[in-house]
Amino acid sequence: MDDKTARNAPLDMSADEFRKAGHELVDRIAGLLDWLHDRANPVTRAEGPAEIRRLLGTGALPREGKPAGELLDAAATLLFEHSLFNGHPRFWGYITSPAAPVGILGDFLASAVNANVGAYDLSPVATEIERQTIRWIAELLGYPATCGGLLVSGGNMANFVCFLAARKAKIPWDVRARGGADPRSALIRIYCSSETHTWINKAADLFGTGHESLTRIPAGEDQRMRAEDLRDAIERDMQKGRIPLIVVGAAGTVSTGATDPLEAIAGICREHNLWFHVDGAYGGFAACLPEATRDLKALALADSVAVDPHKWLYAPLEAGCALVRNGQALIDAFSYHPEYYKFDEHAAEGAINFYELGPQNSRSFRALKVWLALRQAGRSGYETMIRDDCALAAELFRSLERYPDIEPLAGNLSIATFRYAPRRLRTPENEEYLNALNTEILVRLQSGGKVYPSNALVNGKYAIRVCIVNFRTTQEDLMVLPELVVRTGKEAELVLGKG
Repeated sequence: MDDKTARNAPLDMSADEFRKAGHELVDRIAGLLDWLHDRANPVTRAEGPAEIRRLLGTGALPREGKPAGELLDAAATLLFEHSLFNGHPRFWGYITSPAAPVGILGDFLASAVNANVGAYDLSPVATEIERQTIRWIAELLGYPATCGGLLVSGGNMANFVCFLAARKAKIPWDVRARGGADPRSALIRIYCSSETHTWINKAADLFGTGHESLTRIPAGEDQRMRAEDLRDAIERDMQKGRIPLIVVGAAGTVSTGATDPLEAIAGICREHNLWFHVDGAYGGFAACLPEATRDLKALALADSVAVDPHKWLYAPLEAGCALVRNGQALIDAFSYHPEYYKFDEHAAEGAINFYELGPQNSRSFRALKVWLALRQAGRSGYETMIRDDCALAAELFRSLERYPDIEPLAGNLSIATFRYAPRRLRTPENEEYLNALNTEILVRLQSGGKVYPSNALVNGKYAIRVCIVNFRTTQEDLMVLPELVVRTGKEAELVLGKG
């Protein structure tokens, strides 16, 4: 390196090079946003791994590089022509929303600053934006704005953070020192519904309580936990010398959008001094609606709540959020002060170091895209969009009554579930056949590219599931679905037989 003022850095770009490549890329993305509004375009091309691998090629890592602009253009073409588009108006599958355009730009801006939001000193503005975002999310939910919290990657991690805060707060020994080595570990019990998402299995596995610590309370026909069954299970365990620890209630189950009787569960937890956690990853944000049910609004009674801005706040992935009523519980669960971290210069001013509140030390600036969207839409804007999503699902569910070959199953919040089931087939001996038939229908719908629902199991019945967290979806989009299901069902019957 002869010139001591310069380096050969292939990844660097001049401002002019960056400006040119960036403008061209923004134009390509703007074109994608236009493309997404055209219902004739496919939600997915349903290509298999072999097809995608052929596009990428099988060569070794290139020895020499290429210009950034050329690479960005090629990457945009690859992504825009071979992805599944959750921003498409007819994507109603897994609970992933379209990315709000301001969030797309927010991620771009956040990456430019590249703040490490682990400590205030490393990210002063970013830290305070995240702190404000947490407060605004709590306000939107009706949760105490004085709570502690942080943004994480998604629902699993948000629930994990709350689980670990609960474990530290409620286990009657020093769990950070002894972990599961205490002989009482086998006595721990955690309660949830049979409809609870599998994050709870992962948490029990990862954090030392084990799957045998889980007591799943069977949900009723309405897919909700039975509060009295929960009380009975807790009291039986206490009589046997076990240690009830945490109760998990759902604000919007992943399959049918059901909300557990959160108010009653909160009372049981207070009575027995248990930690009450609400998994609101999907449905929690519907608590912002003035007309939300009393049980949904009762998430405000929880010791902790998990929600996902990348679901019903329409933020780009990744953005989950953990809220804990007593913020000290997060510090108690996660804080360490190693010698190599000296981030206490602004402690007297109340600065937050987010590495003390969760499992990550290095943290991306997730809050910016959420903060910008909250400011752009405001409370009223979010109420309108969430209310519209719920109304569209309810209208779809009602419309199914006009189709004798479709059996509506369950509908809550912005979810509608149903199955293709001609009346002649609705007998107990045909249940296995109907499950296989609807499995085949869903495969055909998803690979066809015109619509993209997903599946659920509702009281043993394999269902086609529509979940609307999509500000581009209209009633016109949804009304094409029932006839498409009936047509596809008849085609599938020809393949599988008539039952």
